[in-house]
Amino acid sequence: MHALILVDIQNDFLPGGSLEVKAGDEIIPYINGIMADFDIVVATQDWHPMDHGSFASNHPGKNIGEVIKLEGLDQILWPDHCIQHSKGAEFSRDLDMHRVQMIFHKGTDPKIDSYSGLYDNGHLKSTGLGEYLKAEGVTEVTCVGLAADYCLKFTALDAVKKFGFKTHVPVKGTKAVNINPDDFAKSLEEMKKAGVIVS
Repeated sequence: MHALILVDIQNDFLPGGSLEVKAGDEIIPYINGIMADFDIVVATQDWHPMDHGSFASNHPGKNIGEVIKLEGLDQILWPDHCIQHSKGAEFSRDLDMHRVQMIFHKGTDPKIDSYSGLYDNGHLKSTGLGEYLKAEGVTEVTCVGLAADYCLKFTALDAVKKFGFKTHVPVKGTKAVNINPDDFAKSLEEMKKAGVIVS
């Protein structure tokens, strides 16, 4: 069984969103076109409470892009994004959600961020996605979505390292934030070294 994991294809990560990934919308036609090739399609949804610790606005005197400690982990401070029940948290209207069988929320705990769709950043708590896929008999996953250097990367790394899935990342199905110009390339290399099949 081969599952397609759609990572955070939400308005706030698309052009015009509060944490937009440049040209992030350009991957959507490709993703819609491959959905029928998979046994299972699932989606992750960044789903932050307003008081989330990753928001710069919740740390007076701190700026977007600064790094703080959150529950003992390094945390980049982001603009407010994907707040529960907000327009920004909604999936892109261009994404074909009819094929999505389950949606898994992440980043719901204000004390810890969750880049991966499978675990929080401290690997303290699972989102339930990995366990769901195992129970469905999935042995292989393909990860697409946003962003290549954060949530998609950590989802793919957890898929291969924590759950042992044969894990694919098609470059056509993702875009990067690229805080540094080479972040996309570095992320692809990191995934390859961990055993992810990047194509």
